[in-house]
Amino acid sequence: MNEMSPDETKRAYRKDMLLASVLIMAGLAISGLSLVQIAVVDRQLAQATLPLQSSPTPTPQASPPAESKPGGERPTTPAPEPARPDAQAQKDGATPTLPAAPAEKMAPPIKDK
Repeated sequence: MNEMSPDETKRAYRKDMLLASVLIMAGLAISGLSLVQIAVVDRQLAQATLPLQSSPTPTPQASPPAESKPGGERPTTPAPEPARPDAQAQKDGATPTLPAAPAEKMAPPIKDK
């Protein structure tokens, strides 16, 4: 085996301790600089939700909604509009509310083994 003399062992120990001390000092210096930078930089608080705002005042409606009757039809005042305007409305410049549906993809039938 490789046996070291006591002087070589002491020198290797000192070298290892010096390296460990340098690494610890470098880590402490980086941590200190980071803490100083955090303390100096202006902090901006991120807000996940919008701040509370007062609700807007309701605008008066031209006609009141229709009265609902138990078990009756659902009142539709104003009447609902279709998501896709008819051809004449599209010619007049109306745009569809929903995007066009994607084309269906057909695959060949699965064959039995």
